[in-house]
Amino acid sequence: MSSEYDAPGLETLERFAHAPAFNQWLYSSIARHCSGRILEIGSGIGNISGLLLKDHPQVTLSDLRQVYCDKLQERFGKDTNFEGAVQMDIADEAFEQKHASLLGSFDTVIALNVVEHVRNDAKAINNCKQLLKPGGKLIILVPAYQWLFNAFDVELGHFKRYTLKELGTLLTNAGLELAHTRYFNLAGIPGWWLTGSVMKKKVIPGGQLKIFNLLVPIFRLIDKSVLRKAGLSAIAVGIKKQKDQV
Repeated sequence: MSSEYDAPGLETLERFAHAPAFNQWLYSSIARHCSGRILEIGSGIGNISGLLLKDHPQVTLSDLRQVYCDKLQERFGKDTNFEGAVQMDIADEAFEQKHASLLGSFDTVIALNVVEHVRNDAKAINNCKQLLKPGGKLIILVPAYQWLFNAFDVELGHFKRYTLKELGTLLTNAGLELAHTRYFNLAGIPGWWLTGSVMKKKVIPGGQLKIFNLLVPIFRLIDKSVLRKAGLSAIAVGIKKQKDQV
């Protein structure tokens, strides 16, 4: 995971900033698991952060890239629920030394579309776990199904995509108790496959995303109708056991 300037990532984040219905849907898929003092890993330009800050009084944001941390500070600096933006690399071998003051500090740690950017995903999950209080929750969302790996993934710097079972195993191997798993956004699969695998586009087309955003109410019903058994993304929630220490 590189800390260098990320043009494709920024362009994607900016396009999703204009998809509020999608962002709200994504947030609603994890909202009931969020509580207490919260840290969001990989906050980017704050597409989900703003929703967290509306609902919770203690929210810390973070990103690998300092330029994003600066954007977050500028955007949310006056929000009384905002506890700051921290430059953080969850793949850092010296993670515990660099972030000693944050270890064991959070009731909830959230990493949405982050872990797939890390070659050593087990190390990333373990570092996230160190940030939790005993009994705290780690919420992870990653892209689903390796057969969907395409030009979008390459351009965004993804190393892999996951099944729900693989994601769950990643959390349990880190010593977390698996509390919840589900897939998210079944309706996104055809567009991702057609545009990224067949048409070989490198960035999600803005027009396509606008249409998708308008149709979110229908897509939410589709997810509900299939009991969230398939989707473009996979979500898992792991709980740090009470006996675990930092």
